[in-house]
Amino acid sequence: MHRLFVAIRPPRQIRELLCSVMGGIGGARWLADDQLHLTLRFIGNVDTNQVGDIVTALRHVRCEQFTLAVQGAGTFAKNGRIHTLWAGVQRSEPLERLRRRADRTIDGLLPAQPKRAYAPHITLARFGGSQALVDPLGLPAIPCASFDVQAFQLFESVLSKDGPSYSTIERYELG
Repeated sequence: MHRLFVAIRPPRQIRELLCSVMGGIGGARWLADDQLHLTLRFIGNVDTNQVGDIVTALRHVRCEQFTLAVQGAGTFAKNGRIHTLWAGVQRSEPLERLRRRADRTIDGLLPAQPKRAYAPHITLARFGGSQALVDPLGLPAIPCASFDVQAFQLFESVLSKDGPSYSTIERYELG
């Protein structure tokens, strides 16, 4: 089985900016530079024979290059406990168009998955089950920074006791 997702990998300058604000929050497990991405579609576990079909199908996703802006920080919580700290990504029509096209492509190959609201973000840190609260005033200050999106990628995520590691299966140029 392969655990896959479709994402945009921010350029080095943006990743360096995000890495520079990481720290100072107790209980946070900060992501490494090679883990920073903006998920377009989490696919999940697929059989080995489906990977090639997904790689090929995503080659037909067409979208123009566009610009995204990263700014601010926030958290996701469940049952009052924060589990994720993220950097915000401004919504844009080109981002939504690319995401919808990737969604339709994957939906045409795999059984339907429950639809979830899409909140564009780049995860910075995760928290264990004991994390109760993060002071919103203590969130990192992330200045607004823009970058050009020239490609998206199909990634494989391998889980281990040390956390996930990501590897690129295929890169798809835009434009």
